[in-house]
Amino acid sequence: MSQASGPLDKVIRFFLHQKLVVALLVLVIVGWGAAVAPFDWNLNGFPRDPVPVDAIPNLGENQQIVFTDWPGRSPQDVEDQVTYPLTVALLGVPGVREVRSSSLFGFSMIFLIFDEQTEFYWSRSRIIEKLNSLASGLLPDDVAPALGPDATALGQVYWYTLEGRDPDGKPAGGWDLHELRSVQDWYLRYGLLAAEGISEVASIGGFVREYQVDVDPDALRAHGVTLQQVMEAVRLSNLDVGARVLEINRVEYLVRGRGYIKDIADIEQAVVRSGPNHVPIRVGDVATVSLGPAQRRGGLTIGGAEAVGGVVIVRENYNPLRAIQNVKAKIGELTPGLPAKAVVDWAQVDRATLSGFAAGQGFAAFLGADVNNEAWLRWLRKNPRADWPQWITISQLQVVAFYDRTGLINETLGTLNAALVQQVLVTLVVVIVMVLHLRTALVIGAMLPLAILSTFILMKLLGVDANVVALAGIAIAIGTIVDMGVIVTENVLRHLQNADPGESRREVVFRATREVASAILAAVSTTVVSFLPVFTMTGAEGKMFVPLAYTKTFVLLAAVFLALAVVPTAAHLFIAGRDRGRSLTQAAMRLLLFAGLMLALAILLTGALMGLWLVAFAGVVLAVIIFARLGFIAPFSWVQRLLPDSENSLRPIVVTVRRGGPWFATAIAALLLWWTLGVVWEPLGPEAGASKNFLFVGLLIGGVLGSFWLLIIAYVPVLSWCLRHKRVFLMLPLLLVLLGGTVWIGADRLFGFLPATLQQVGLDPQRVRDTSLWKQASAKFPGLGREFMPPLDEGSFLWMPVTMPHASVGEVLEILQYQDRAISAVPEVALVAGKFGRAETALDPAPISMLESIVHYQPEYISDARGRRINFAYDKKQQVYVRDKHGELIPDPRGRPYRQWRD
Repeated sequence: MSQASGPLDKVIRFFLHQKLVVALLVLVIVGWGAAVAPFDWNLNGFPRDPVPVDAIPNLGENQQIVFTDWPGRSPQDVEDQVTYPLTVALLGVPGVREVRSSSLFGFSMIFLIFDEQTEFYWSRSRIIEKLNSLASGLLPDDVAPALGPDATALGQVYWYTLEGRDPDGKPAGGWDLHELRSVQDWYLRYGLLAAEGISEVASIGGFVREYQVDVDPDALRAHGVTLQQVMEAVRLSNLDVGARVLEINRVEYLVRGRGYIKDIADIEQAVVRSGPNHVPIRVGDVATVSLGPAQRRGGLTIGGAEAVGGVVIVRENYNPLRAIQNVKAKIGELTPGLPAKAVVDWAQVDRATLSGFAAGQGFAAFLGADVNNEAWLRWLRKNPRADWPQWITISQLQVVAFYDRTGLINETLGTLNAALVQQVLVTLVVVIVMVLHLRTALVIGAMLPLAILSTFILMKLLGVDANVVALAGIAIAIGTIVDMGVIVTENVLRHLQNADPGESRREVVFRATREVASAILAAVSTTVVSFLPVFTMTGAEGKMFVPLAYTKTFVLLAAVFLALAVVPTAAHLFIAGRDRGRSLTQAAMRLLLFAGLMLALAILLTGALMGLWLVAFAGVVLAVIIFARLGFIAPFSWVQRLLPDSENSLRPIVVTVRRGGPWFATAIAALLLWWTLGVVWEPLGPEAGASKNFLFVGLLIGGVLGSFWLLIIAYVPVLSWCLRHKRVFLMLPLLLVLLGGTVWIGADRLFGFLPATLQQVGLDPQRVRDTSLWKQASAKFPGLGREFMPPLDEGSFLWMPVTMPHASVGEVLEILQYQDRAISAVPEVALVAGKFGRAETALDPAPISMLESIVHYQPEYISDARGRRINFAYDKKQQVYVRDKHGELIPDPRGRPYRQWRD
């Protein structure tokens, strides 16, 4: 018995002997990995604490925003009296690398860029300290700078509108823009701020109601009143005054003066000064007081119509997906409390009919000139919907999202999840076909999900967020995982074939693993070291690629552990064992046979032609086995040749079945994986059907594997020829390098030195540029494009034109509405939401002239709520979709998906 001579040998031997520990570790990896996996897996109540996930990495700088509101002031006044003094004062904040500022009409924004290693909330506390210690008189008296939200612009993850809907969920209207804005500002916004993980809820659109005092200059002169006196009177009119307490009969009473404004009359009755004969001069004597809209610097439209809504901003370093889920839960709580009103369709009814109907029901239809909303609501809610007149309904305010990053996150994760599943399936098919040993292939294939789940655990422990770039590191390392498993298992098989029959199988496995362990560690260490420069990246590049380096390293470390701890144990149990391995083989064969039959029957029931093939194949095999067991196949000469002798006994048949059983089980497993890959991948698209996709996948994989087999066969003669003709062969890699460089850099840049060289030797370089070869090479090889962010197809489009800087709110709104209506006319467009100017947040510095339109496409195929395609009944003979009597599509699992886009 060989003895372990090093730490690595001791580790391998420990796990080989302690199989229960290995089993527990595998269970921990599966359970913990499933609990923290970023994908939206439904585990039927299993506790979940997923890795924070977003669609794209946050490439923003480590910055804080100081926002100062100074209404009505010009950008130059804001710059001179607010922005410049504050910028100078904030230069001394610890950790500040750069200070940027922006002055616009009515507000100022100062951006403080901190060093990357400066902690986010520590920098906020330093800024607050600095703002609290500003010198007196540095800023105007009515200016109060404030620190912006603890978030970045990428945190704007949920945009919504407030809309009136009837009981059927259809738009009902009936709400003015100022009513919607009041509900948004004073009810909904505060409720959503209570959701966990939310930094700010900013309002946009509609009109903010305010009391407006229009002063009459002639009245001011007639009464001898100054404008400053009117302003002071208005300011003091909205004030409660506190006094003291009085004790009467041993009871304490609070004395206070109540002066808060309730309506317009309260302002009109405010006294400006005492006139002749002590007659008070009131605000109403010198001015007109009314309710009106405040000046706005932004707006929102839906399909060209003005709307009111808000934007939800997620706190920095909080899981965006969980924050959106918290917001949706909070919306579910707040929606029943949103106001409702009775909406009358005046095109179908007149005032007299309305009054007569209400009188018949025992209540007044109107309160003055307005509809008696409370009475109508009570009657509508008390009576069933069938008894309502057609000219009246309830308009209940609801929150309607028009941008929800959940869709982008789920689509991104779904794409990566599908890519990982497809990679695993392709790898398993290739391993099974190349190894031709089912148990070995299963041992190797088990490494893939275990390594991926282990990576999720490490990401959770070390705080690496999941996004499209970070998870791509896992996809890159799939091949390395398989390589390690193949190396270990192949060496184990070779040692088992050469080992003495009496030698311990465990020692053979240990010796085989020990032989390749150091090579595996060296290979992984080399790969990890090669990524060290990526870990040193800073700025946007570091935020983009460092998570990828982490995940790839995590996968490699997990693969090393699995290859040296789990794979040897599994190899000893499932490959090296004798009696146990034989019984496991037989059980696996029966299980695979049964699974193959069930899958074939399921496929047959769905009408797929491939199901017939699988059923026929499995049926023939079963018939041969049954007839052989019963002794009915002896007369057939072709069967006789398959048997070791002509005796009609059970033993030779069992021997034959045992010899062909592993091959049969391997074939069944390969067919199952092949079919699953065709269904999951669908390389020809869903309209091609499962059978065509199955055949295409088989041809594709077969072609690739066939080329490998041809390469193996031709390797020796080709290598001999290359060794005999070294100079000729070396021209091939040189040409490949030149061709690759030409494609990458471009012909003009790569060979740009030739004209100058020709000019030095006295030749005309222009003649070279005018040749057809040079022109064709320049046209066909312009060089590869460069893009920092990976392109994402999130099913929407952002259109951001700008108008002239001096355009007014009315002009910009008209342009935005016309633009959105034009875009909505495209059949593939589902919704267009437009925005001009800025939302009420420090994260949005957009001027009035900036327009933004979010264009949502229809899904390419009709899908359910989880994004899965729905199949509908299809008549193959007439090549049309079958519809019901209402003209609607009929769902049918055996049908085809319905494409909503034009060709």
